[in-house]
Amino acid sequence: MHVIITDTRFRSTRSFELGIKGLFAIAMCVAVVAIAGAMAAYHALVKAGTLNNWPIVGQIIPQVPNENAESHNRYLRENLDVMATRLGELQARMVQLDSLGLRVAELAGMDVSFAKPGPGAGGALVSARALSVDDFSQALSSLQVEANSGEDLLTVLESRLLDQKLQQAMIPTTRPVDSELTGSRFGRRVDPFTGASAMHTGLDFPGPKGAPIYAAAGGVVVTALRHAEYGNMVEIDHGNDIVTRYAHTSRMLVKVGDLIKGGQKIGLIGSTGRSTGPHLHFEVWVSGRYKDPAKFLAMGRDSPKLATSR
Repeated sequence: MHVIITDTRFRSTRSFELGIKGLFAIAMCVAVVAIAGAMAAYHALVKAGTLNNWPIVGQIIPQVPNENAESHNRYLRENLDVMATRLGELQARMVQLDSLGLRVAELAGMDVSFAKPGPGAGGALVSARALSVDDFSQALSSLQVEANSGEDLLTVLESRLLDQKLQQAMIPTTRPVDSELTGSRFGRRVDPFTGASAMHTGLDFPGPKGAPIYAAAGGVVVTALRHAEYGNMVEIDHGNDIVTRYAHTSRMLVKVGDLIKGGQKIGLIGSTGRSTGPHLHFEVWVSGRYKDPAKFLAMGRDSPKLATSR
């Protein structure tokens, strides 16, 4: 672009060429000056309006901040409503878990002192209102307390049930041999050696010599020796003052101090001691007194056998 500048006072002229870059630079300068002027005018207008309390200025100034605040509050409201719905679902679930925990506690024989929750929750909707942040925080804190209480209850239940399971595993309910009971039972009988009436303090399980003998329950071997009448004899202490005795074995497979699992092989059927033929003489002692072993074995008829190592 060719530009000519004329000075009428000095009657002279000047000319120069202006390229595209020059034109762009001039346009940018004009734009910057215009923006700066507009900002200055806006600042002056706002300042004057604020000082003089012009109504129109008061409406224009808070419009953008208010729109941002309203959008932010709407976002929080929507998310709080969603979280409140989830909180209500969790509370209903906690009620169901509490009810289940109490039923398990009753099965475990525990006396739970606090109020029992109902099976569900519901009712008519009366004076409903949106949940506030404070309401949500309080409900969340209450739910946390309930969860901690439920966790404590389940911990106690687990301990109680484990203790009951261990105690049950220590009760001699597993048959000590694979054969059926066809020999002498517990009670008075005619002694095979003397022909006189005598007390038979256990059960006799006839079987082939060398057949396996199993522990009726878990415990600790307290006796493993040769006895004049019982022959090769093993005794297992199951705790709670319960001891089982296995007599006339041809061979003992355990020693004193061994930890025994229910169903573990502890000896072989024989005819040692005061015996007329191969069989296992099995006794159960409670607090130092012999009891009918058949009553203990009857408790294990419908339950799975503990023997896992046979």
